[in-house]
Amino acid sequence: MKKIDIHCHVVAFPEFSTTRLNGQNFLSAEDQIAIHDKAGVSHGVLLPLISPEARWSCMSNEETQYVVSQYPDRFSWFCNVDPRQGNYTDKADLLHLVGQYKEKGAKGLGELTASLYADDPMMQNLFRACAELDMPVLIHIAPQFGGTYGIVDELGLPRIEKMLKKYPDLKIIGHSQAFWSEISADNTVEIRGGCNKGKVKEGRLPKLMREYGNLYCDISAGSGSNAMMRDPEYAVKFLNEFADRVYYGADVCANIQTFQYDFLAFLEGLANDGGLTRESYEKIMYKNAEKLLGI
Repeated sequence: MKKIDIHCHVVAFPEFSTTRLNGQNFLSAEDQIAIHDKAGVSHGVLLPLISPEARWSCMSNEETQYVVSQYPDRFSWFCNVDPRQGNYTDKADLLHLVGQYKEKGAKGLGELTASLYADDPMMQNLFRACAELDMPVLIHIAPQFGGTYGIVDELGLPRIEKMLKKYPDLKIIGHSQAFWSEISADNTVEIRGGCNKGKVKEGRLPKLMREYGNLYCDISAGSGSNAMMRDPEYAVKFLNEFADRVYYGADVCANIQTFQYDFLAFLEGLANDGGLTRESYEKIMYKNAEKLLGI
């Protein structure tokens, strides 16, 4: 089965990159390609990280473009823009900035991690630009301000819903623990920042997916994979229903991570004998990404 990874982070020059507090560093392009080869992934989408909340040093648009120029057959890229860029107001000309990156080949924007409310005027300024330019936005939702990173929304994602309704041409690709915890109705303020366990009692997320055709999601990282693996029976239902708007991703950030191999085996099992249709499986693993990337 062909596979495209919608969620990758690499550094162009690891010898100059700072080490995170856990002693690890992000992957080099060569590291990521080796992991993709082992997993049978043929192509990945690189997501810069530019907001200071996300890491100790930035992963710029420019170095991401450089990596893609070195490995054009293996990577595409999203640009990234912090809503506070320009002049720290909602009047900054972000349409001009995002438009330049689109002209340079960016296929979307993300991973958006700025610590602002999802409906902050500066966030809306960015969303308007992306909607006008048809640039999908991959977001990381944080459960609260401080101590973490990501755009902020409350339980039930009311601010995200407001944006989906206000900007119907804006494609939002959801990601993170606080996003995927909404798959189940047993979600609470106390647990929404983690990877919740147990059977899924249908929650707010599938209802939003049904109501808003501009909401998409990626099943990357421990958050997305856990949301599927915690209840295989419900995972099949969710993936078959929303197969047109789900992207496979891994979000591997260090060479020591191996969860992606177990998750791929899980998805393959669902496709082989677990009720996930072949059509849905192909869309999730690569066809949706091919459409998005134009490849």
